[in-house]
Amino acid sequence: MSLAENTLSDCLKNEFNQETLQFSRLDTLAMATAINQADATVAGAIQQVLPNIAAAVDVIAACMKQGGRLFYIGAGTSGRLAVLDSAECPPTFGTSPELVQSIIAGGHDAMLKAVENIEDSTNAAIDELKKRQLTAKDVVVGIAASGRTPFTLAGIEYANEIGALTVAITTRGHGLISDVAKLAIAPDVGPEVLSGSTRMKSGTAQKMILGMLSTCVMGRLGRIHTNLMVDVVASNYKLLRRAERIVSEVCGIDTEAAARLLEQVDYHPRRAILMFELQINAQQATELVQQHPNTTLDSLLETRR
Repeated sequence: MSLAENTLSDCLKNEFNQETLQFSRLDTLAMATAINQADATVAGAIQQVLPNIAAAVDVIAACMKQGGRLFYIGAGTSGRLAVLDSAECPPTFGTSPELVQSIIAGGHDAMLKAVENIEDSTNAAIDELKKRQLTAKDVVVGIAASGRTPFTLAGIEYANEIGALTVAITTRGHGLISDVAKLAIAPDVGPEVLSGSTRMKSGTAQKMILGMLSTCVMGRLGRIHTNLMVDVVASNYKLLRRAERIVSEVCGIDTEAAARLLEQVDYHPRRAILMFELQINAQQATELVQQHPNTTLDSLLETRR
């Protein structure tokens, strides 16, 4: 047996959870309890790698401040979670859809149904990155529970050749991809309750890590003020009201006054706040935001007062 086959064999052995061998024979409450108890360990595993997450955030933010984009790449559950996180960035942080992108093995079809065979393709990932014109300014984050998915590995290797920053996220400890990427985030959440079903604890860990990465990066890019989404895209009734509450909270005015300010700037909270705090008009507020896209609201207010 080759070294690669031995490694794969060892990984597969580690997928079996010795604590849940009787899972299918449990009553329903006991089943749910076993899953809940396993899920409760995920945050602790991630806590062990918080310094690695923080280091990745700082380097990713630095790249993006220089005009780089962030790409997530993954297959199966990992790819679907990547799509979820990237899709939330434009409405939550007011970013363009091009700034944070996701590449899932099998494309959009894989979001709704399993396209498992494509995860073994190495060319597909590279072709997709070429299509999106990956450059050395960009960042590619590869997500793979085991760290050995060929699709994701190929994407990271190609990104390295281009000179892009590469980050690996694995959830069963250090994996093959951890050695290939320039930075690694590798918590070990342990074997799944349902052995090998990485949509469970590993999926939860990936969701948590991706949420940390994108939220903290956007914080470093000035897209958050205190704990408020000051660049939220107010595209429906709920978000219109949220924008009003954000402006009301920051400026210390009632929501009716906040709404009047927001109406002048297409319901963009940051611009409305600048208008009120700096006593400038809508055009001046818009120009100020355009001139300083990665500057915190605090900094804009301090430098212009």
